[in-house]
Amino acid sequence: MMQLYEAANAIHARLFGLDAEFISVGTDSRNVSKGQLFVALKGEHFDGHDYAEQAIAQGAAAVLVSNPNLRSEPALVVEDTYQALAELATYWRAKFAIPLIAVTGSSGKTTVKEMITAILAEKAGSADAIHATVGNLNNHIGLPLTLLKLRATHQFSVLEMGMSHLGEIDYLTHIAKPTVALINNAGTAHIGEVGSRDNIAKAKGEIFAGLSDDGVAVINADDAYAGYWKTLNAGKKIVTFGQKYQADVSATYEAQDGSSHVHLTTPQGDIDFKLNMLGAHNIGNALAASAVAIALGVSNADIARGLSHFGEIKGRLQRKPGLNGALVIDDTYNANPDSMKAAIDVLAKFPGKKILVLGDMGELGEEAENLHAEIGAYAKAAGLTSVYCLGELSVEIVRGFAANLEDTDAAHFATAEALVAAVKPILSSGVTVLVKGSRFMRMERVVALITAEKNGEKH
Repeated sequence: MMQLYEAANAIHARLFGLDAEFISVGTDSRNVSKGQLFVALKGEHFDGHDYAEQAIAQGAAAVLVSNPNLRSEPALVVEDTYQALAELATYWRAKFAIPLIAVTGSSGKTTVKEMITAILAEKAGSADAIHATVGNLNNHIGLPLTLLKLRATHQFSVLEMGMSHLGEIDYLTHIAKPTVALINNAGTAHIGEVGSRDNIAKAKGEIFAGLSDDGVAVINADDAYAGYWKTLNAGKKIVTFGQKYQADVSATYEAQDGSSHVHLTTPQGDIDFKLNMLGAHNIGNALAASAVAIALGVSNADIARGLSHFGEIKGRLQRKPGLNGALVIDDTYNANPDSMKAAIDVLAKFPGKKILVLGDMGELGEEAENLHAEIGAYAKAAGLTSVYCLGELSVEIVRGFAANLEDTDAAHFATAEALVAAVKPILSSGVTVLVKGSRFMRMERVVALITAEKNGEKH
């Protein structure tokens, strides 16, 4: 991958010990691999410097540290290992003249990233030719580490960028220097950290600051902030997508038995395909991915093939067999007000009895109680009749859904086990249960207790 001497010059480090080659970069002392450059990061409750000597013993080629008194060699010594990691990733990225797509948004960004990856795999002829963010490694640590996995065999790179405060995406986009940058939407996720939806739109808009001069901005024409994002890209090429307003990429669709038959319109013409995913919001996600593909010159045929081959993502509207013949929809990956409403819309379209099981949403600041109550009211307006909640804030969902807490169709529980005990007797054929909550709520615990495969039933 790189010689220590080269890396030292790139990040303005002092090299202690003999020059050597490292073949990968990592920060986790529990997973040090042979030939790795181990980066010692220091946080509030941890210090990677404590494991520098251990990393060398485990086969690391060298350590990147900010403490010059450590006796572990070879070592690259810098003032700030976080900054050095970013500088090394920036230097490495510059070696690759390939299209790099940056993706952000309040909701759907991981799904869109995976959709783009699926389309580009069709274009390239191999999934191995696509470099992409794994999971949600989309922050100031995960993105540089992801970039440092770029190799000569990659034809495209697709990077997810997350944020919890203003300036974070600006930092990431200047490291990645995308050739195509997409904002899927600006919702209310992280409103507690940035203070307002306007600030969320501003924070997401930072992604365009790192866009190359000949780069392409991909913008959701249906979003209230589309006009603002367009002003940030004056003089640049823009590709728009949407379902409500005039856009370069649009679609009509018909939902059928857990999938959608999509009629896609792009500047290249029209094409039909089947999207094997639930939810109108996933049509929007597919449009975002298609618009990125159009920005890259991908054919309609490759777009359709990529999206038709695209399947479910773990914890995102996954259909699972439930106890006693019920259907469980696992949407436990994460939650914010917009994705909660999208999930409610999905559940509302199912026939038979519908049960909504929700956990708290995080990072909503002073608006948390009101936004939870709003979800309850939204569920009621959607025609749902049963809401079961877990978590301190989700009691507000129950209040928003029912006139009072005595309503047997709307109940709040102190533990996941108590909630499951109330839901289990209701489960039968024709019953659909959707489970969702923010990551910290670990609502997958509920899914595990009400799905057939986890409880010994066979289907």
